[in-house]
Parts: sequence; C-alpha cells; structure tokens
Amino acid sequence: MSIGLPVGVFFGVFVLAESGSWLGAAAAAFFLIPFCGIRMARRMSRAWPGANDLDSADRVAVVRATRRGEDIGDARLAPAVIDYSGALRTARERDRLLQWVVLLFAGLSVALALHDTLTGSTREAVVSWLWVAIFLVELIWWPREQAHIMSNAEQAERSARHVLRQNSLGE
Repeated sequence: MSIGLPVGVFFGVFVLAESGSWLGAAAAAFFLIPFCGIRMARRMSRAWPGANDLDSADRVAVVRATRRGEDIGDARLAPAVIDYSGALRTARERDRLLQWVVLLFAGLSVALALHDTLTGSTREAVVSWLWVAIFLVELIWWPREQAHIMSNAEQAERSARHVLRQNSLGE
C-alpha cells in the first residue's frame, strides 16, 4: 500500500490532466493501487526473503540503517542488514538491465511532447512535457540517488559485519 497508493494517485492525476475524465482517473487509480502495491511487495519478498522473519519494527530499523549507511548496533539485526544490502545490489543490477527501456520511452516521450505541442491542445502539451520531465528525473537524478543509497548500504553492511565479528569474539 505504501507504494501502490502514491503511484495510483499520481497516475490518476495524470489521466485526469490529460483527458479531463474523472472516471478515467478513478479507473487508473483503482487498477494501479493494488497492481503496483502487490508487484512491489512480491519483488521485495523475492529480493529479500529474510524480511519475512522480522517484525515490522525490526524491518523498518534494518531498512533505515541500511539506506542511511548507519550502524545497526544490534548483532541480532546485523545479518538482516547484510541480506538487505545484498537485495539492494541485486535490484540495482536488475534495474541496470532495463535502462535501455527507460531511454527508449524517454525518446518516445520527447517525440510525443513535440507532436502534442504542435498539434494538440495546451493541456495535452503540458502533460506530455511533464512526462519528459519525469523521464529526465529517472535518467539524471535517480542513478545518482541509487549510487548514494548503494554507498550507504555498503557502509551499513561493513558496520554489520563488524558488529558480528565483535559479537563472535565476545562470546
């Protein structure tokens, strides 16, 4: 739900802006909210199966520490940090394989925006150029953000391994 709701609302607003249809916007949101929520939950459960062994507070602590590059400070959760860091690496590698799809759709969105600017209504042109902006964010900002998250995950993983070593030496 934490992914599905914003995605559904976001695309519902785009459908409303493009078509002016409240029914179309509601249909887009109605379809995308569960679809994206379920898809993301399944993707994460495959990438990080160990998450199912944690309660929600521990899962949040692991994700927060890993994405921020912080020391988890709890030997019990250190293996989960290592697992989650690995899941992030796997997801990033898989996403890199699809980068060409983003480039293709970015090019198509520019062509559509130019077409809508020349032949469509102002509303269609504005929405089309907003799509171009979204693809620019995906192509420019998101890779840097991913690199930052991965750097933090590597730091958190090193810290977690250190905690485990300390714990094993202390026993």
